[in-house]
Amino acid sequence: MTTSRRAFLAGTAGGAGVLAIGVGAQPAGAAALTADVVVVGAGLAGLTTARRLVAAGKSVIVLEARDRVGGRTLNHAIGGGKIAEAGGEFVGPTQDRILALASEVGVGTFDAYDTGKNVYVRGSTRLLYSDTGLLGSVLGTAPPDPALLLDIATLTLQIDAAAKKVDPAKPWLAPNAVVNDAMTLETWVRQHSVNASGILQLLAPFLEALLGAEPGDVSYLATLAYVAGAGNAQTPGTLERLFNVRGGAQQSRIVGGSQIIAQKVAQALGARVVLNAPVRRITQNATGVVVEADGTTVTAAQVVVAIPPALTSRIDFDPLLPAQRDLLSQRMPMGALMKVEAIYPTPFWRSAGLTGQFLTVGGPVGYAFDNSPPDGSPGVLAGFVGGTQNLTWGSKTPADRRAGVLAQFARIFKDNRFLSPTDYFDMDWTQEEWTRGAPTAVLGPGVLTKFGTWIRQPVGRLHWAGTETADFWSGYMDGAVRSGERAAAEVLAVL
Repeated sequence: MTTSRRAFLAGTAGGAGVLAIGVGAQPAGAAALTADVVVVGAGLAGLTTARRLVAAGKSVIVLEARDRVGGRTLNHAIGGGKIAEAGGEFVGPTQDRILALASEVGVGTFDAYDTGKNVYVRGSTRLLYSDTGLLGSVLGTAPPDPALLLDIATLTLQIDAAAKKVDPAKPWLAPNAVVNDAMTLETWVRQHSVNASGILQLLAPFLEALLGAEPGDVSYLATLAYVAGAGNAQTPGTLERLFNVRGGAQQSRIVGGSQIIAQKVAQALGARVVLNAPVRRITQNATGVVVEADGTTVTAAQVVVAIPPALTSRIDFDPLLPAQRDLLSQRMPMGALMKVEAIYPTPFWRSAGLTGQFLTVGGPVGYAFDNSPPDGSPGVLAGFVGGTQNLTWGSKTPADRRAGVLAQFARIFKDNRFLSPTDYFDMDWTQEEWTRGAPTAVLGPGVLTKFGTWIRQPVGRLHWAGTETADFWSGYMDGAVRSGERAAAEVLAVL
């Protein structure tokens, strides 16, 4: 498996934290390649699939549309050889597979900064609070808003109890699945809360960061499945584990930035990874599959599609996919999410006893956190602009977005030093051609119960990977790795 030339892959344009790796680049003329398996997509899911297959002695070609690997993980150079993550970055307890993969390729983790107090603002209510102590042990990252304490406690208990009855691999078989899938999370909250408007205000920034969506966008059954998946085979998922830093999904970060894991896996795969090769057509017949990409055509025995479901609708399939699978892809739009980051000489908020985390109602940023390098220099404050806020602020000019974000940072923390960063950048994932949104697909009412059984079901020689197809930690890096391991096992069983 060779190509006409070699290329070096650099994960970040600025070169900081870059891992140069030799990979197959798109040849000047059309290349005809042959392999046992062709994998579409060089994110964590596709690369994990390929890694497992190669380890089993199979020949593999990975076709990636971008000029880089990593999918929804992306390192951004901030100077001095340091990076800030422009995409997915956090790992936490029960995310066993991403942590195992990181360890296998020699990448470590460090604790996300969580020392001090968080800031919460809702209307005229402004609180400084900690996730430690008596209240912290009960509420975690959730704020102790006096007007919402009862709802926070009771709704969390109800959701956790209901999620325990949901198999994250088959949520459509859960008790009351059809009823729960027919309503949105917002509808359920309105039916079960004392202060519905207040609790929905609180949920909005959480959901905007978690899914890039609003409580009225996601089905209640899909919410329960997401919660049920925030664990592993031994540990039930909980709502708290989704939202918390300490003991939760935001507990740790990757040394060198999360994209380095994909870069190291791709380095080992070498010329098997072909960049700048968006797949346009997949044809399968009795003898094999033919995958046509820009500049490259691969003939193989099996194919694994490891890209977001929304993007599979942009591929021509021959024969056509079953209607159920095609309709499922059409009903899994990506969330709307932008990540904004301001860089300062130091994380000066730490000396004021603050974690850098804030949660607020209104925009542009709903949730922010300290995203500084492990040694705390420089200071980086990052935030999520998701859902409705993304649709509003994404259409503004870069200068207006920057001004709006920095003004909000200064207002929330009551410190004008936030107005003058040394650098600033934002990453709007809705404008990424080969992602079209982030962090994951959003499942509206009726999708799981009508079409969910098709999410992992092979179609002939065609198999599916990607974080959206995972049982545990769907939507996360861990889910991506799990899906790749499963897809590789499926293909090996067939081969």
